[in-house]
Amino acid sequence: MTAEIQDTAGLLLSRIRDVPDYPKPGVLFKDITPLLADPVAFTALTDTLATLCATHGATKIVGLEARGFILAAPVAVRAGLGFVPVRKAGKLPGATLKQAYELEYGTAEIEVHAEDLAAGDRVMVIDDVLATGGTAEASLELIRRAGAEVAGVAVLMELGFLAGRARLEPALRGAPLEALITV
Repeated sequence: MTAEIQDTAGLLLSRIRDVPDYPKPGVLFKDITPLLADPVAFTALTDTLATLCATHGATKIVGLEARGFILAAPVAVRAGLGFVPVRKAGKLPGATLKQAYELEYGTAEIEVHAEDLAAGDRVMVIDDVLATGGTAEASLELIRRAGAEVAGVAVLMELGFLAGRARLEPALRGAPLEALITV
C-alpha cells in the first residue's frame, strides 16, 4: 500500500462511525454515512477507487447492491467507465443472468442484465464492505458467465475477522482484492 493510500485510509477510517448493538445486540455496525456526507473524504474515496480501476485495467465497474451502488457509480464517472448494477433477484427488467449463493442461514440470489457485460470487458467489482465474501463470490461467477474477465475486487472496508478474503481467494483466480481499510 502506498503512502498516499495509507493517508487516504486514515481519513476514511476517521469518518466511519461505530454503532454498537446495531442491528442487533452484540454487533458493532460500521456506519459509512458520515464519510459520504464529507465531500473531502468521499472525493478521496472515489479518486482512490478510480485509480485502482485504472491500475488493474478495468473497462467496466460492477457495483453490488445496495451500498456498492453509492460507491461504484461515482467511481465509474470519475474513471470514464460504464457502471453495471448487480442486484437482488427480481429487481431488474428484461433478460438477466442469476447466481445463487449461500448465506449463514439459507440462500440468496443476485442478477445482472445479460447484455451489460460481454467478452472483452475487464470488470472491477466495487462494494462498501467485504464481510463473509458470499455476494462478491457470486458476482465473480456472474461476470465470468457473461463472458467478461474479472479485473479485481475493491472494497472500502474488509471485516478481517469474518474471513471473507479466504473464501473469495479461489473465486478471484489470481485477480486482486483491494481493501482500503481492514478492521
